[in-house]
Amino acid sequence: MVVLQVHFWLIPFLMSIMGAAQYLMQDAALLSYIDQRFLFLEKRLEKCNQDVLEYVDEFRDFSKTVMSRLAGLNSDKAEVKSEVENLLTRIEHAQRDIDYFGSVTDSNTCVEVHEDLVKQQLLEEAEEKKRLKLMLNASCDHMLAGIRSLKIVKKTGGKHGSWMKDPGKKHTKIYLLSGSVNNVILEFADIMTFMENSHTLKARRVFLPVPWEGTGHVIYQGFLFYHRYGSLNEIIKFNIQRRNVADQMLLPGAGRIPAYQLSPQTKIDLAVDEQGLWALHAEPETGGNIVITKINHVTMAVEHSWDTPCSSKDAEAAFMACNTLHVVYNSPSGGTSRIQCVYDVLDALNAYINPGLHFPKRQGSHSTVHYNPKEKQLFAWGDGSQIIYKLHTEQKV
Repeated sequence: MVVLQVHFWLIPFLMSIMGAAQYLMQDAALLSYIDQRFLFLEKRLEKCNQDVLEYVDEFRDFSKTVMSRLAGLNSDKAEVKSEVENLLTRIEHAQRDIDYFGSVTDSNTCVEVHEDLVKQQLLEEAEEKKRLKLMLNASCDHMLAGIRSLKIVKKTGGKHGSWMKDPGKKHTKIYLLSGSVNNVILEFADIMTFMENSHTLKARRVFLPVPWEGTGHVIYQGFLFYHRYGSLNEIIKFNIQRRNVADQMLLPGAGRIPAYQLSPQTKIDLAVDEQGLWALHAEPETGGNIVITKINHVTMAVEHSWDTPCSSKDAEAAFMACNTLHVVYNSPSGGTSRIQCVYDVLDALNAYINPGLHFPKRQGSHSTVHYNPKEKQLFAWGDGSQIIYKLHTEQKV
């Protein structure tokens, strides 16, 4: 019985000893794993430190090399500078020798060559003038001598706008384009309909796919030509009857500055005369002077350009009549408009200032002045009024 009790007591004791031994073995394994991980990390850190030291040494070596190269470049730069200065001195000496020999040498041959070049240049200029006359089909034998009278047809719209007739043979319609940015054209059957008080009720509205900019648009041969809003120098050709864009072009050099200082809303001013479609604009390269460009209205291509002596400063508008640019000037506060610069593209040597051509009996300013070659009149927009000016012409001498 005693043996049995001892046996039952020993079994739990031995079981507890075995469990404790098992836990000790697990702890030892965990400590071994942690020790191995620390050894691995220490080796990684040691390698990282070694790499950093190597990179530092490499960078130092590279810096020394770069500094050495730069020092060499400075030395080479000084040598090259010295050689260039020596070469320039020799060139100056040679140039003085050439000038001296040129002054003492018989120059008859050079004079003959120079005269031949002048003759050739004159022949080329004559041929160019002949070509331009053929291109423009020049049949204008009159010139503007005065502005006789005015007629205020109506007062409608704001400060900026334009109105016009198509100068085609059978066109009687009146077109009103109000504002410097818009996309709606008002079309009237004739001038009498336009003059009626309820004119907007009888107008046909034509909506453009893209709006215009400025007031320099024209209607010619059933098409509206205008500067597209938001573009630098794109000109749109719009078919009024079909209500679609027929063509477009970019006008070289235009759109960077206003065509006229007193009408800054207009960067490109289109015009029509006896010879067709023109574009007027100013360029910084010409000192702000006005540039004339002849445009083929069918192909929308530039045919020729002229730099004029007419300044855009204090200019408010301009128009073409019989191949000739007429620039209208005014004061910034508004006053009597006057034509002070005239430029004939076929007779550029006779460009002149003419302070005698004043607009009659009117104080204010113009947003637009356009010439109608069929009626020989000016269609102007002044301070919201639609005005017609009758012209006096004389035979060209």
